[in-house]
Amino acid sequence: MPTLQLITARNARFQQWESLLSNRNKRARAGEFLVQGVRPISLAVQFDWPIRALIHDGERPLSQWAKELLRRVDAEHIAMAPDLLADLGEKSGSAPEMVAVVGMPADDLSRFRGEGGFLGVMFDRPTSPGNIGSIIRSADAFGAHGLIVSGHAADVYDPKSVRASTGSLFSVPAVRVSSPRTVLPWVDARRATGEPIVLVGTDENGDCDVFDFDFTQPALLLVGNETSGLSKAWRDLCDHTVRIPMTGSASSLNAANAATTVLYEAHRQRTAAARHRA
Repeated sequence: MPTLQLITARNARFQQWESLLSNRNKRARAGEFLVQGVRPISLAVQFDWPIRALIHDGERPLSQWAKELLRRVDAEHIAMAPDLLADLGEKSGSAPEMVAVVGMPADDLSRFRGEGGFLGVMFDRPTSPGNIGSIIRSADAFGAHGLIVSGHAADVYDPKSVRASTGSLFSVPAVRVSSPRTVLPWVDARRATGEPIVLVGTDENGDCDVFDFDFTQPALLLVGNETSGLSKAWRDLCDHTVRIPMTGSASSLNAANAATTVLYEAHRQRTAAARHRA
């Protein structure tokens, strides 16, 4: 049973954890980030992410969930003053029951599975961490096998991204890459094993409407930056492009909404095909 430690002042340990909320470089150096909420923490444990510390309110009784978590998880256990815990939970006036310090996995495309029917998303240079988390959540909901975040981009482990994913970050791999040069060898290797992954870009001037494209085949969906769309490097790599037909005065969708729309269509087609085979 890990020894319980008590933190009641803004000491060096607290300041180190607090810096993980706002400082991407410190998150990267530490290789860890903060998570709060019953579902996200439970999923992090369920999917065997490394839990380095569990921090709870030292002045209120623990729920059965929290007691069981502390009993089961081999991590550092910290009882913290509620005002300090509220700061780590980014809540004004009230502290979350628990905050977990979680280790980051390697940015390795081998974390992706889905052999024979791969469906993934590549998000090119996103500027909004909330959009990253939203796409991870949609990928989880509609059966995708992972998200690639490419280029100079918002951070997958930014608190806004973690919250927006509502825990799906721990069940859907999200891998950061510098450029297409990192992804292409992985795509080629998958193709060499007999899995013909196609790269499908979203574009308002796409080759066909999204519901006319065959998403039952292995596919990597390419979604562009919120402002400028896909970079030329990614656009040139597209095997196909699809458009989302719209009515009304809107000229385009938010990047996360566009990805969700296409992922839903892919899920619909794959579910229909599975029912037909059955």
